[in-house]
Amino acid sequence: MTLFTKVGCEKCHYITDRFDLEAMGIRQEVLGPDNPDALAHLAWHELVDVAERELPILVLDDMTHIAGALKIKSYLSKVARA
Repeated sequence: MTLFTKVGCEKCHYITDRFDLEAMGIRQEVLGPDNPDALAHLAWHELVDVAERELPILVLDDMTHIAGALKIKSYLSKVARA
């Protein structure tokens, strides 16, 4: 799984501060002008429009995605309990 975030995003920090992403096997991609690879990866998933409206975005292993901190928190909480 991949979590797309950006620097200074309170909702993104809400997720990264509450979950041990590395332990859960989630790679974090930080979007920004100094990281064109992350933007290219986001574009490959066809999620640029989503990212313009809402971050963070979690791309699941089946290539579907979840957008928004509360929805991601709910999903990751269930995964952590499983």
